[in-house]
Amino acid sequence: MRRFMYCKVVLATSLVWVLVDVFLLLYFSECNKCDEKKDRSLLPALRAVISRTQEGPGEMGKAVIIPKDDQEKMKELFKVNQFNLMASDMIALNRSLPDVRLEGCKTKIYSDDLPNTSVVIVFHNEAWSTLLRTVHSVINRSPRHLLEEILLVDDASERDFLKRKLENYVRNLEVPVRIIRMEQRSGLIRARLRGATATKGQVITFLDAHCECTVGWLEPLMARIKEDRKTVVCPIIDVISDDTFEYMAGSDMTYGGFNWKLNFRWYPVPPREMDRRKGDRTLPVRTPTMAGGLFSIDRNYFEEIGTYDSGMDIWGGENLEMSFRIWQCGGSLEIVTCSHVGHVFRKATPYSFPGGTGHVINKNNRRLAEVWMDEFKDFFYIISPGVVKVEYGDVSIRKALRDRLLCKPFSWYLENIYPDSQIPRRYYSLGEIRNVETNQCLDNMGRKENEKVGMFNCHGMGGNQVFSYTADKEIRTDDLCLDVSRLNGPIVMLKCHHMRGNQLFEYDAQTHTFLHVITQSCLTVSRLKDGSHG
Repeated sequence: MRRFMYCKVVLATSLVWVLVDVFLLLYFSECNKCDEKKDRSLLPALRAVISRTQEGPGEMGKAVIIPKDDQEKMKELFKVNQFNLMASDMIALNRSLPDVRLEGCKTKIYSDDLPNTSVVIVFHNEAWSTLLRTVHSVINRSPRHLLEEILLVDDASERDFLKRKLENYVRNLEVPVRIIRMEQRSGLIRARLRGATATKGQVITFLDAHCECTVGWLEPLMARIKEDRKTVVCPIIDVISDDTFEYMAGSDMTYGGFNWKLNFRWYPVPPREMDRRKGDRTLPVRTPTMAGGLFSIDRNYFEEIGTYDSGMDIWGGENLEMSFRIWQCGGSLEIVTCSHVGHVFRKATPYSFPGGTGHVINKNNRRLAEVWMDEFKDFFYIISPGVVKVEYGDVSIRKALRDRLLCKPFSWYLENIYPDSQIPRRYYSLGEIRNVETNQCLDNMGRKENEKVGMFNCHGMGGNQVFSYTADKEIRTDDLCLDVSRLNGPIVMLKCHHMRGNQLFEYDAQTHTFLHVITQSCLTVSRLKDGSHG
């Protein structure tokens, strides 16, 4: 009896494998009848699945934990690229990843005649494993007929393995991979411009050098551009831990914005955008700004819209400049929620900037403010007065581009594209709130939501001491408003809700005082137990 049962198990197992073999043979033989360039969309996913055992370090996006004995060496290697290089080097270059898409995305069917793309990746002294894992993920998870080529732009790297060894390696890959060498360190902006001019694809896709593309990442991006060539599209950017290289899915419920200091920030997708999509989370999200590292754009439209501002240096601010320009000049910017690409987010940069990071970013932000923000640039200058002293070069060509493209004013952008902006469109005043007797100023102290507002010596340098008194009679610092829920305080900073109530203050121009309407209390300063003012 036992022998009979054993035979049944063997027979059943053999039948299963016969059926699998028949399916694969039929599938591939059918595909051979097709045009070679029209590689079926299932093939990259199938190739990625069968190529990995899913048992090695980091497989399926799992975290890599370094043994205690190797912790000191790990910390030393971390300094090289500001991520866990030891963990990265342990992970296969073509590791498997989970399918993190929404269920509705997995069943979407895309047209056979989508535009193809050139993928441009700029690198400078990048780690071997992260750079090539980026390349392999693009190749393994992209339909072959959609991937025209990969361009690796070397921004004057100094590491030997990124020279001849890299050239020999990419020469044997199944997709054309070209390496373009910058003659001197030029920065992300100019290196991307160099790469873009060499592309052959109908679409240019920009990626960073430490990314991993997931299954089905490319088709929805190309499909959206096919629908509207003036739409610039970004994937959802998933997080790859810089400590463990764990792959963590990003949210489809956030979009790009910015604060008063022109820093890019992620914010919750507002209800108005959910309403526009009728609750369908698989539809693209219209985003006011993009992070800038990962996006696709029609190659001809990239030229028409003015590429990058070549007067900007290295990196920083170019993402907001392009975001404003796209929206104000007739294009649109979207996050395609069915596309996921992972990115290693580092807590610090391993690279130095000529003149210092702050100087470079201030110059770039000054250029974008002068060209695109009209009178609203004053918000930026008041909160960051040091920026006004920075030389920013000639912007006449960029202003002429704006005129030629018949671009809309920044007020239109705030009204129609980013009504949730931290920059209020209507306000009475902007600056410091000073107690004349103590010479102390209201100061947000760099604190977060639900924390108390503070007082500090007035320094006249903007920053944390800049508040706006809005047309809604709020006292606002960035996206937080002063809020008082009971008599005698405390005064805390909460998200501005525009419903007045606890956030309603009346200003008396004669006495120069603020009255909190609900508590009928004046905004005053008092001495605390430690001798400070609050």
